[in-house]
Amino acid sequence: MTSAKKLVVLDRDGVINVDSDAFIKTPDEWIAIPGSLEAIARLNQAGYRVAVATNQSGIGRGLFDMATLNAMHEKMHRAAAVLGGRIDAVFFCPHTAEDQCECRKPKPGMLQAIVDRFEIDPAATPTVGDSLRDLQAGAALGFPTHLVLTGKGKKTLAAGGLPEGTKVHDDLKAFVLSFLAEQQE
Repeated sequence: MTSAKKLVVLDRDGVINVDSDAFIKTPDEWIAIPGSLEAIARLNQAGYRVAVATNQSGIGRGLFDMATLNAMHEKMHRAAAVLGGRIDAVFFCPHTAEDQCECRKPKPGMLQAIVDRFEIDPAATPTVGDSLRDLQAGAALGFPTHLVLTGKGKKTLAAGGLPEGTKVHDDLKAFVLSFLAEQQE
């Protein structure tokens, strides 16, 4: 596989940054989970690109606007860059569940857009999330699925019903260490 095709897909809230049941609505509320940005940098150093796939229904609910979402993502990009990390693309769904769109996870539309944009093989591309819908969206296209126990991860694991073959990790850093070790074998 060429390095251009080496990609990892991450959910945002609960995987890269601290999540909130009240939504992350401002750049000040966007706080990286300890070790997550360093984990992204490790992936980059190992030749992997990183894409983010995130439901952002706060836009559809009127809780924040596109300028605010862009400011949150700018903060994320800058914080990763300070540590030597790079996020190649952020894909997001601004819709609410009521919109019945194809891009909102658990539907696979957003991940299909990533497959198309990066011309990757889903079977060779891990996707990491903290909620069942993150994993369902990946599993629908054949992505290897990984659950982290940060964010909603512990509740997701306790609820069960994970896609077959889902691997469980304490956090993004633990996923990256395990994944990169497997790639060395």
